Amino acid sequence: MARPSSATPQRLILDSGAVIALARAEQRAVAFLRRAVEVDAEVIIPVVVLAETLRGGPRDAAVNRVVNAVGDIEATLPDVGRVAGRLLGRAKRAATVHAMVVAEAVARGGGQVLTGDPADLTPLAENERRVTIHALASRRRGRPR
Repeated sequence: MARPSSATPQRLILDSGAVIALARAEQRAVAFLRRAVEVDAEVIIPVVVLAETLRGGPRDAAVNRVVNAVGDIEATLPDVGRVAGRLLGRAKRAATVHAMVVAEAVARGGGQVLTGDPADLTPLAENERRVTIHALASRRRGRPR
């Protein structure tokens, strides 16, 4: 795991790819989460990530285990939505869910975002010096089996 700068708060925000990777017990994702716990970092799953990862069936069990282990699901507040809109406009992107994940970090004063989609999230965080995007090694897509 890349060491955060002293300006980056001890906060780890998980996007859908990170939650799915944790549900699959992928080594890199587990290592990031373990490190966050070791340094007593706040670990957050934005509520929009639940909409991307849960489908109401038995395959949700692995994702629900991650959600229950993390225990900090953040409802989206209007300020986060405004930040997301600003990020989308500045980056000239249309990926609202990705913007909501990055906006969660921005609205909280910064943090590290663990993602399976660094190419989509990095442009959104480009001008946010207190937000660091970390890519998962795995590029597999889809839901846990």
